[in-house]
Amino acid sequence: MNQEDYIFRYHPEVMSRYSDLRAGVILAQDVANQPTPPALRQEFLSEQRAALERIGEAPLSEIETLAAWRAAFRDFGVNPTKYRSAAEALLRRLTKKGDIPCINILVDICNLVSIRYALPSAAFDTRAMSSGITVRFADGSENFTPLGESQVENPEPGEVIFTDEVSLVSARRWCWRQSDESAASPETRQAIVIVEAQHTGSAAVIQSARDDLLDLLQRYAGGEFTSALLGPGEPSMSGHIH
Repeated sequence: MNQEDYIFRYHPEVMSRYSDLRAGVILAQDVANQPTPPALRQEFLSEQRAALERIGEAPLSEIETLAAWRAAFRDFGVNPTKYRSAAEALLRRLTKKGDIPCINILVDICNLVSIRYALPSAAFDTRAMSSGITVRFADGSENFTPLGESQVENPEPGEVIFTDEVSLVSARRWCWRQSDESAASPETRQAIVIVEAQHTGSAAVIQSARDDLLDLLQRYAGGEFTSALLGPGEPSMSGHIH
């Protein structure tokens, strides 16, 4: 793949409909996505304990960041108690089971930042992509292979998806589930890493979350990184992916 136009972008229809949307996007290149090292494992476990203390007995639905994602899901026709945002699903597991297992460096970094800020964060391997990612409303013809499965399915028309220019979908229902092709694996050398927010006044939080992602990536994954903060005034990150 050799694409210089964009790395990540929001379709104008998505950005105009979700005016509070903010995102931090990172292109991570030449990374080493190894099994979780002890130092990262300890940071992740410490963050899990801190998240449990912050949440206490509060219902997840009342946390501002998660409530905003629930509202966004409802807006494009998805029941947020059946299909939970990635951040809510992680925190729900944490509060019910007491821990979140380690997977690999990229996944654990995203999960650590996700539970710290109660915001969805993910790393998308770019190897199968024909271009950068566009976040847009699905027409229903696109192709999505759920993580860990081989059967291709089509998104529902009108749901928000992450897709490339040939309609290969990397994520369904916005931040509900990643595709099998885009999941970070030991072979991942290049990835698009993202953290997103829907609540009002989230620009400062997104910048902090993006900065935390960069710090963790630099310390544990190595490689080279370029990043951007996206919103209504800057809906895309241009650059070069290969």
